[in-house]
Amino acid sequence: RLDSIRQFHDLGLSVCIIDYRGYGQSGGKTTETGIYSDAEAAWRYLTQVRGLAGSDIVIFGRSLGASAASRVAARHQPLALIVESSFTSVPDIAQELYPWLPARWLSRFRHPTGEFIRDVHCPVLVAHSRDDDIIPFHHGETIFGSANEPRTFLELRGTHNDAFLQDENTYTEGIRTFLAGLPGSPWSAN
Repeated sequence: RLDSIRQFHDLGLSVCIIDYRGYGQSGGKTTETGIYSDAEAAWRYLTQVRGLAGSDIVIFGRSLGASAASRVAARHQPLALIVESSFTSVPDIAQELYPWLPARWLSRFRHPTGEFIRDVHCPVLVAHSRDDDIIPFHHGETIFGSANEPRTFLELRGTHNDAFLQDENTYTEGIRTFLAGLPGSPWSAN
């Protein structure tokens, strides 16, 4: 994630990044509830320990992390939410990958980004690549369609894990433009 951190710093953002339990350097067992708890813990750390106003925080989630990011944004009032390369839900993507199985009903995980996004009441940027080789583009379009206004869609080029690098100029300029349009934005002068 160092490339993402570099990009966000170049955009003038400070970054708090976490490993969900069971991912990266974090111990523990990965569970859907645990991922949500970890995301809430990050929000509490920023707002209660660091003393940041929620209205100064842009929540970002890529792929699976977008469900946790959307859930936190739906429960709090951040400045904005960025959802990148996400699926509408695990059962939806499972059914597409395994159409001959009752995958929608067999899935142990939900991660319903498409549902959480409906309860988000801050500006939303949805970024997705037409070339995404893991999560089809229409998932991004559906998430965008479920988001409340104001919302922005950023179409990228590149695969699931590197569109933000393959199409870096489009990506960073799209985020910069989105941030500049936020109410009281300090990015509008950049």
